[in-house]
Amino acid sequence: MSQQMVIAYIGNGKSTNRYHIPFVLTRKDKIRIKKIYTRNHARDRWAEIPGVQYVGDINEILDDDEIQVVIVSTPHDTHYSYAKQVLEAGKNCVSEKPFTETKEQAEELFALAKEKGLMMQCYQNRRFDSDFLTARKVMESGKIGDVTEMEISFDYYRPEVPQNNAFHPFNSFLYGHACHTLDQVISCFGVPDRVQYDVRQLLGQGKMNDYFDVDLFYGNRLKATVKSSYFRVKGRPAMTVYGMKGMFVKEVKDKQEEHLKMFVMPGEPGFGEDKPSEYGTLIYMDDEGVYHEEKVPTVTGDYARYYDALYETVMNGKEQLVKPIETITQIEIMEKGIKGLR
Repeated sequence: MSQQMVIAYIGNGKSTNRYHIPFVLTRKDKIRIKKIYTRNHARDRWAEIPGVQYVGDINEILDDDEIQVVIVSTPHDTHYSYAKQVLEAGKNCVSEKPFTETKEQAEELFALAKEKGLMMQCYQNRRFDSDFLTARKVMESGKIGDVTEMEISFDYYRPEVPQNNAFHPFNSFLYGHACHTLDQVISCFGVPDRVQYDVRQLLGQGKMNDYFDVDLFYGNRLKATVKSSYFRVKGRPAMTVYGMKGMFVKEVKDKQEEHLKMFVMPGEPGFGEDKPSEYGTLIYMDDEGVYHEEKVPTVTGDYARYYDALYETVMNGKEQLVKPIETITQIEIMEKGIKGLR
């Protein structure tokens, strides 16, 4: 049996219990959750995890020499302060997204981690979304040729959200959702040469940002676009990729979040899997000029793969999955994109 990595969580809300713990529990041979810090455990809505200690004093985590990694899974405006506490206590740290509110805060955390010889990383689980993994597989196959465009959409019809929320730069649709899709683009293509923004308040000044369309340009050929709206009765395709010889379109988003909301758990039959009717479509011209149109079986997503990579970094010294420059770039893009709105 491999040596277990011992972890703890700061925060015991939906994020910890829906997007982290169910996946960690599929890796019990490699990872042990020792403690969870919660301010008021009597008011917590989530069932206790057997064998985990719930503590009301954060120092019970920071002073525990056995704990190797602390995951910050709290409201975004606390990420910076909690992550700084964790690093100053000499612990490796993972923070939920959006990682920080400003580029300056992100750079400070990564500099502190480097100074102390620690790992600081953003939790970018959506690198393991099924639609994104399938699109990457298609691109890597070469069938669509050199990629010229990628479009990633994350649409809802939830008008009540912007109607009920005043504007705040960091409580915005851009920060709340582009933190997923920008990372997908950056993980594929790296730091863009330039960025073009269309970030709006469809309900007018004073209301929350409820729409964005951000273009990332790589040289003269490649453009990647991330876009979202709260006012799409029918959402756009989740993932579309165009190349010099073809295209791939995936209408349906990854199913992991949907299944988690239905209390279908990772490891259960069918978790995160698409039906054949939900497979994406690949269209291309081959080298003989023959037209092809075919369904591509979906690569099943698995957020536990983030923790697999984390294990390799902490326990075996491998390079971290989400690089500091990737996170800093994402925060800088969002910080610039929200400027000018009131």
